Amino acid sequence: MTSRLPPLNPLRAFEATARRGSVSAAARELNVTHGAISHQIRALELSFNAPLFERGAKRMKLTPQGALLLPAVTNAFEGIAAATAAMLRPTTSGDLRITCVAALLSFWMIPRLHLFTEQYPDIRLTLTASNDAANLFSPDVDICLLYGDGNWGDCWARLWSRLELFPVASPTLLNMRPLRSVKDLQDHVLLHGDDGREWNTWLTAADGNDVPRGRQHFMSDARLSTEAALHNQGVALGDNITAGSLIAKGELIVPFALAVPANDAFYVACRNEARAAPIVKVFIDWLFSALESDPMPEMQTSARTVIRARPAKDSFQPVSSPSRARRPEMTPKRRAKS
Repeated sequence: MTSRLPPLNPLRAFEATARRGSVSAAARELNVTHGAISHQIRALELSFNAPLFERGAKRMKLTPQGALLLPAVTNAFEGIAAATAAMLRPTTSGDLRITCVAALLSFWMIPRLHLFTEQYPDIRLTLTASNDAANLFSPDVDICLLYGDGNWGDCWARLWSRLELFPVASPTLLNMRPLRSVKDLQDHVLLHGDDGREWNTWLTAADGNDVPRGRQHFMSDARLSTEAALHNQGVALGDNITAGSLIAKGELIVPFALAVPANDAFYVACRNEARAAPIVKVFIDWLFSALESDPMPEMQTSARTVIRARPAKDSFQPVSSPSRARRPEMTPKRRAKS
Protein backbone atom coordinates (compact mmCIF):
# COMPACT_ATOMS: atom_id res chain seq x y z
CA MET A 1 0.00 0.00 0.00
CA THR A 2 1.44 3.39 -1.04
CA SER A 3 2.10 5.78 1.84
CA ARG A 4 0.37 9.14 1.69
CA LEU A 5 2.80 11.91 0.64
CA PRO A 6 2.62 15.61 1.57
CA PRO A 7 1.43 18.01 -1.16
CA LEU A 8 4.11 19.17 -3.61
CA ASN A 9 3.73 22.97 -3.41
CA PRO A 10 4.10 23.17 0.40
CA LEU A 11 7.21 20.98 0.12
CA ARG A 12 8.66 23.37 -2.48
CA ALA A 13 7.93 26.33 -0.20
CA PHE A 14 9.55 24.55 2.76
CA GLU A 15 12.69 23.60 0.81
CA ALA A 16 13.18 27.08 -0.68
CA THR A 17 12.68 28.76 2.71
CA ALA A 18 15.12 26.41 4.43
CA ARG A 19 17.75 26.91 1.70
CA ARG A 20 17.33 30.68 1.43
CA GLY A 21 16.88 31.33 5.14
CA SER A 22 13.82 33.55 4.85
CA VAL A 23 10.24 33.52 3.61
CA SER A 24 10.82 36.65 1.51
CA ALA A 25 13.75 35.13 -0.38
CA ALA A 26 11.78 31.94 -1.01
CA ALA A 27 8.82 33.97 -2.29
CA ARG A 28 11.08 35.81 -4.78
CA GLU A 29 12.60 32.56 -6.00
CA LEU A 30 9.25 30.84 -6.52
CA ASN A 31 7.61 34.03 -7.85
CA VAL A 32 4.77 34.01 -5.32
CA THR A 33 3.79 36.28 -2.45
CA HIS A 34 5.23 36.25 1.05
CA GLY A 35 1.80 35.26 2.36
CA ALA A 36 1.56 32.30 -0.02
CA ILE A 37 4.85 30.86 1.27
CA SER A 38 3.81 31.34 4.89
CA HIS A 39 0.43 29.70 4.22
CA GLN A 40 2.03 26.68 2.51
CA ILE A 41 4.52 26.17 5.36
CA ARG A 42 1.72 26.33 7.94
CA ALA A 43 -0.26 23.80 5.93
CA LEU A 44 2.72 21.47 5.83
CA GLU A 45 3.26 21.81 9.58
CA LEU A 46 -0.40 21.00 10.18
CA SER A 47 -0.14 17.88 8.02
CA PHE A 48 2.84 16.70 10.10
CA ASN A 49 1.42 18.05 13.36
CA ALA A 50 4.87 19.43 14.10
CA PRO A 51 6.67 22.79 13.68
CA LEU A 52 9.32 22.89 10.95
CA PHE A 53 10.87 26.31 11.71
CA GLU A 54 11.73 28.18 14.89
CA ARG A 55 10.11 31.61 14.57
CA GLY A 56 11.52 34.86 15.86
CA ALA A 57 15.12 34.78 14.65
CA LYS A 58 16.31 37.03 11.81
CA ARG A 59 17.16 33.94 9.75
CA MET A 60 14.62 31.14 9.99
CA LYS A 61 16.08 28.11 11.76
CA LEU A 62 14.92 24.54 11.29
CA THR A 63 13.47 22.57 14.17
CA PRO A 64 14.71 18.98 14.66
CA GLN A 65 11.68 17.80 12.66
CA GLY A 66 12.49 20.25 9.85
CA ALA A 67 16.15 19.21 9.83
CA LEU A 68 15.04 15.59 9.46
CA LEU A 69 12.74 16.40 6.53
CA LEU A 70 15.00 18.76 4.54
CA PRO A 71 17.61 16.28 3.13
CA ALA A 72 14.91 13.96 1.81
CA VAL A 73 13.02 16.83 0.18
CA THR A 74 16.21 18.32 -1.32
CA ASN A 75 17.31 14.98 -2.78
CA ALA A 76 13.84 14.39 -4.20
CA PHE A 77 13.71 17.76 -5.98
CA GLU A 78 17.26 17.33 -7.32
CA GLY A 79 16.30 13.92 -8.67
CA ILE A 80 13.21 15.31 -10.36
CA ALA A 81 15.22 18.18 -11.84
CA ALA A 82 17.94 15.84 -13.12
CA ALA A 83 15.40 13.50 -14.71
CA THR A 84 13.62 16.46 -16.31
CA ALA A 85 16.90 17.76 -17.75
CA ALA A 86 17.69 14.34 -19.15
CA MET A 87 14.24 14.07 -20.75
CA LEU A 88 14.43 17.52 -22.28
CA ARG A 89 17.97 16.96 -23.60
CA PRO A 90 18.08 13.22 -24.29
CA THR A 91 20.79 13.21 -26.95
CA THR A 92 24.29 14.57 -27.40
CA SER A 93 23.20 17.36 -29.69
CA GLY A 94 22.11 20.93 -29.22
CA ASP A 95 23.57 24.00 -27.53
CA LEU A 96 26.11 23.83 -24.71
CA ARG A 97 27.08 27.01 -22.88
CA ILE A 98 30.43 27.07 -21.10
CA THR A 99 32.34 29.66 -19.09
CA CYS A 100 36.06 29.14 -18.56
CA VAL A 101 39.03 30.90 -16.98
CA ALA A 102 40.37 33.18 -19.70
CA ALA A 103 43.94 31.79 -19.80
CA LEU A 104 42.73 28.20 -19.77
CA LEU A 105 40.23 28.92 -22.55
CA SER A 106 42.78 30.66 -24.79
CA PHE A 107 45.90 28.56 -24.25
CA TRP A 108 44.55 25.08 -23.45
CA MET A 109 40.93 24.52 -24.49
CA ILE A 110 40.70 26.27 -27.86
CA PRO A 111 43.82 24.56 -29.31
CA ARG A 112 42.17 21.19 -28.49
CA LEU A 113 38.56 22.05 -29.24
CA HIS A 114 38.58 20.36 -32.64
CA LEU A 115 39.03 17.02 -30.86
CA PHE A 116 35.67 17.51 -29.16
CA THR A 117 33.80 18.89 -32.17
CA GLU A 118 35.02 16.04 -34.37
CA GLN A 119 33.62 13.56 -31.87
CA TYR A 120 30.36 15.45 -31.27
CA PRO A 121 29.62 17.44 -34.45
CA ASP A 122 25.99 18.11 -33.46
CA ILE A 123 26.87 20.05 -30.29
CA ARG A 124 27.05 23.83 -30.74
CA LEU A 125 29.28 25.50 -28.17
CA THR A 126 29.03 28.98 -26.69
CA LEU A 127 32.31 29.80 -24.92
CA THR A 128 32.70 32.76 -22.57
CA ALA A 129 35.90 33.83 -20.82
CA SER A 130 34.98 34.27 -17.16
CA ASN A 131 36.05 33.18 -13.68
CA ASP A 132 32.88 34.43 -12.00
CA ALA A 133 31.43 31.73 -9.71
CA ALA A 134 28.02 33.42 -9.98
CA ASN A 135 27.74 31.78 -13.42
CA LEU A 136 27.25 28.47 -11.60
CA PHE A 137 23.74 29.52 -10.67
CA SER A 138 22.76 31.05 -14.00
CA PRO A 139 20.26 29.10 -16.11
CA ASP A 140 22.13 30.46 -19.16
CA VAL A 141 25.33 28.54 -18.31
CA ASP A 142 25.72 24.76 -18.40
CA ILE A 143 29.33 24.17 -17.31
CA CYS A 144 31.96 26.33 -15.59
CA LEU A 145 35.71 25.84 -15.46
CA LEU A 146 36.78 27.92 -12.50
CA TYR A 147 40.01 28.79 -10.74
CA GLY A 148 39.37 28.75 -7.01
CA ASP A 149 39.10 26.62 -3.89
CA GLY A 150 36.14 24.52 -5.06
CA ASN A 151 33.88 25.57 -2.18
CA TRP A 152 30.96 27.21 -3.96
CA GLY A 153 28.06 25.36 -2.30
CA ASP A 154 24.77 24.10 -3.71
CA CYS A 155 26.41 22.81 -6.91
CA TRP A 156 28.50 19.93 -8.25
CA ALA A 157 32.26 20.56 -8.48
CA ARG A 158 35.25 18.30 -9.18
CA LEU A 159 38.97 19.06 -9.09
CA TRP A 160 40.33 19.16 -12.65
CA SER A 161 43.99 20.07 -12.14
CA ARG A 162 46.30 21.63 -9.62
CA LEU A 163 48.86 24.16 -10.83
CA GLU A 164 52.55 24.88 -10.40
CA LEU A 165 53.67 28.47 -10.90
CA PHE A 166 57.00 29.74 -12.25
CA PRO A 167 58.30 32.89 -14.01
CA VAL A 168 58.15 33.01 -17.81
CA ALA A 169 59.49 35.53 -20.31
CA SER A 170 60.00 35.82 -24.05
CA PRO A 171 63.37 34.79 -25.54
CA THR A 172 63.61 38.24 -27.15
CA LEU A 173 63.35 39.98 -23.79
CA LEU A 174 65.89 37.67 -22.15
CA ASN A 175 68.33 38.19 -25.01
CA MET A 176 68.12 41.93 -24.41
CA ARG A 177 68.07 41.75 -20.61
CA PRO A 178 69.20 38.39 -19.19
CA LEU A 179 67.86 36.83 -15.99
CA ARG A 180 70.84 35.09 -14.39
CA SER A 181 69.64 35.36 -10.79
CA VAL A 182 66.55 36.35 -8.81
CA LYS A 183 68.16 39.73 -8.13
CA ASP A 184 68.01 40.48 -11.86
CA LEU A 185 64.21 40.68 -11.56
CA GLN A 186 64.62 44.23 -10.27
CA ASP A 187 65.63 45.20 -13.82
CA HIS A 188 62.44 43.74 -15.31
CA VAL A 189 58.76 44.63 -15.27
CA LEU A 190 56.79 42.15 -13.16
CA LEU A 191 53.50 41.23 -14.81
CA HIS A 192 50.71 40.28 -12.41
CA GLY A 193 47.62 38.26 -13.33
CA ASP A 194 46.19 38.83 -9.84
CA ASP A 195 46.65 41.29 -6.98
CA GLY A 196 50.29 40.30 -6.43
CA ARG A 197 49.90 37.34 -4.08
CA GLU A 198 51.18 34.75 -6.56
CA TRP A 199 54.42 36.61 -7.23
CA ASN A 200 54.86 37.05 -3.46
CA THR A 201 54.47 33.28 -3.05
CA TRP A 202 57.14 32.55 -5.66
CA LEU A 203 59.57 35.16 -4.36
CA THR A 204 59.21 33.82 -0.82
CA ALA A 205 60.09 30.31 -2.03
CA ALA A 206 63.06 31.72 -3.98
CA ASP A 207 64.26 33.70 -0.95
CA GLY A 208 63.77 36.85 -3.00
CA ASN A 209 61.55 38.99 -0.79
CA ASP A 210 64.35 41.50 -0.34
CA VAL A 211 64.79 42.02 -4.08
CA PRO A 212 63.77 45.62 -4.89
CA ARG A 213 60.64 45.75 -7.02
CA GLY A 214 60.97 47.74 -10.21
CA ARG A 215 58.06 48.49 -12.49
CA GLN A 216 54.95 46.35 -12.15
CA HIS A 217 51.79 45.99 -14.20
CA PHE A 218 48.60 44.49 -12.75
CA MET A 219 46.10 42.79 -15.03
CA SER A 220 42.71 41.22 -14.53
CA ASP A 221 43.73 37.65 -15.37
CA ALA A 222 46.64 35.39 -16.30
CA ARG A 223 45.78 35.42 -20.00
CA LEU A 224 46.60 39.13 -20.20
CA SER A 225 49.83 38.84 -18.21
CA THR A 226 50.92 35.87 -20.35
CA GLU A 227 50.15 37.76 -23.57
CA ALA A 228 52.12 40.73 -22.25
CA ALA A 229 55.07 38.41 -21.63
CA LEU A 230 54.75 37.08 -25.20
CA HIS A 231 55.02 40.67 -26.44
CA ASN A 232 58.26 41.30 -24.49
CA GLN A 233 56.56 43.53 -21.92
CA GLY A 234 58.03 41.84 -18.82
CA VAL A 235 58.17 38.65 -16.75
CA ALA A 236 54.91 36.89 -15.88
CA LEU A 237 54.04 33.89 -13.77
CA GLY A 238 53.11 30.95 -15.95
CA ASP A 239 51.71 27.57 -14.97
CA ASN A 240 52.16 24.03 -16.17
CA ILE A 241 48.74 23.91 -17.88
CA THR A 242 48.19 27.20 -19.69
CA ALA A 243 51.83 28.05 -20.48
CA GLY A 244 53.02 24.53 -21.25
CA SER A 245 52.56 24.60 -25.02
CA LEU A 246 54.00 28.13 -25.32
CA ILE A 247 57.14 26.99 -23.52
CA ALA A 248 57.39 23.80 -25.57
CA LYS A 249 57.23 25.87 -28.78
CA GLY A 250 59.91 28.25 -27.52
CA GLU A 251 57.61 31.27 -27.41
CA LEU A 252 58.20 31.59 -23.67
CA ILE A 253 61.23 30.61 -21.60
CA VAL A 254 61.42 29.44 -17.98
CA PRO A 255 64.44 31.33 -16.57
CA PHE A 256 64.49 29.73 -13.09
CA ALA A 257 64.34 26.08 -12.04
CA LEU A 258 61.85 26.64 -9.26
CA ALA A 259 58.07 26.17 -9.23
CA VAL A 260 55.60 26.60 -6.38
CA PRO A 261 52.07 25.22 -6.03
CA ALA A 262 49.30 27.73 -6.66
CA ASN A 263 46.99 28.52 -3.77
CA ASP A 264 43.95 27.50 -5.84
CA ALA A 265 43.24 24.98 -8.61
CA PHE A 266 41.10 24.46 -11.70
CA TYR A 267 37.66 22.94 -11.08
CA VAL A 268 34.85 21.76 -13.35
CA ALA A 269 31.51 22.72 -11.86
CA CYS A 270 27.82 22.96 -12.77
CA ARG A 271 24.35 23.08 -11.24
CA ASN A 272 23.28 19.79 -9.66
CA GLU A 273 20.31 19.41 -11.99
CA ALA A 274 22.43 20.07 -15.11
CA ARG A 275 24.99 17.38 -14.42
CA ALA A 276 22.71 14.49 -15.49
CA ALA A 277 22.05 15.89 -18.97
CA PRO A 278 23.93 13.77 -21.56
CA ILE A 279 25.20 16.82 -23.42
CA VAL A 280 26.78 18.13 -20.20
CA LYS A 281 28.17 14.75 -19.22
CA VAL A 282 30.00 14.16 -22.51
CA PHE A 283 31.79 17.52 -22.32
CA ILE A 284 32.82 16.98 -18.69
CA ASP A 285 34.10 13.50 -19.57
CA TRP A 286 36.02 14.96 -22.53
CA LEU A 287 37.68 17.59 -20.33
CA PHE A 288 39.12 14.95 -18.03
CA SER A 289 40.08 12.52 -20.79
CA ALA A 290 41.79 15.30 -22.78
CA LEU A 291 43.86 16.29 -19.77
CA GLU A 292 44.83 12.66 -19.18
CA SER A 293 45.53 11.63 -22.76
CA ASP A 294 47.30 14.76 -24.05
CA PRO A 295 50.32 15.24 -21.78
CA MET A 296 52.42 18.34 -22.10
CA PRO A 297 55.89 17.82 -23.60
CA GLU A 298 58.77 17.81 -21.17
CA MET A 299 60.31 21.25 -20.96
CA GLN A 300 63.78 22.46 -20.08
CA THR A 301 64.52 25.65 -18.20
CA SER A 302 67.14 28.16 -19.28
CA ALA A 303 68.46 28.52 -15.74
CA ARG A 304 72.23 28.27 -15.34
CA THR A 305 71.86 27.61 -11.63
CA VAL A 306 69.09 25.96 -9.66
CA ILE A 307 67.25 28.16 -7.19
CA ARG A 308 66.43 26.24 -4.05
CA ALA A 309 63.57 27.22 -1.83
CA ARG A 310 64.53 28.38 1.63
CA PRO A 311 64.16 25.35 3.95
CA ALA A 312 61.39 25.88 6.44
CA LYS A 313 58.67 23.95 8.16
CA ASP A 314 56.01 25.39 5.89
CA SER A 315 58.04 25.68 2.69
CA PHE A 316 56.25 25.12 -0.58
CA GLN A 317 55.93 21.64 -2.08
CA PRO A 318 54.03 21.06 -5.32
CA VAL A 319 51.02 18.77 -5.21
CA SER A 320 50.21 16.67 -8.26
CA SER A 321 46.62 16.26 -9.37
CA PRO A 322 45.39 12.64 -9.27
CA SER A 323 44.18 13.07 -12.84
CA ARG A 324 47.75 13.83 -13.94
CA ALA A 325 49.51 11.15 -11.90
CA ARG A 326 50.70 9.18 -14.96
CA ARG A 327 51.80 12.22 -16.95
CA PRO A 328 55.47 13.14 -17.47
CA GLU A 329 56.92 15.51 -14.89
CA MET A 330 56.70 19.13 -15.98
CA THR A 331 59.70 21.35 -15.61
CA PRO A 332 61.09 23.22 -13.77
CA LYS A 333 62.37 19.78 -12.71
CA ARG A 334 63.51 20.60 -9.21
CA ARG A 335 60.82 21.81 -6.85
CA ALA A 336 60.81 23.53 -3.49
CA LYS A 337 61.51 20.93 -0.81
CA SER A 338 60.48 20.86 2.79
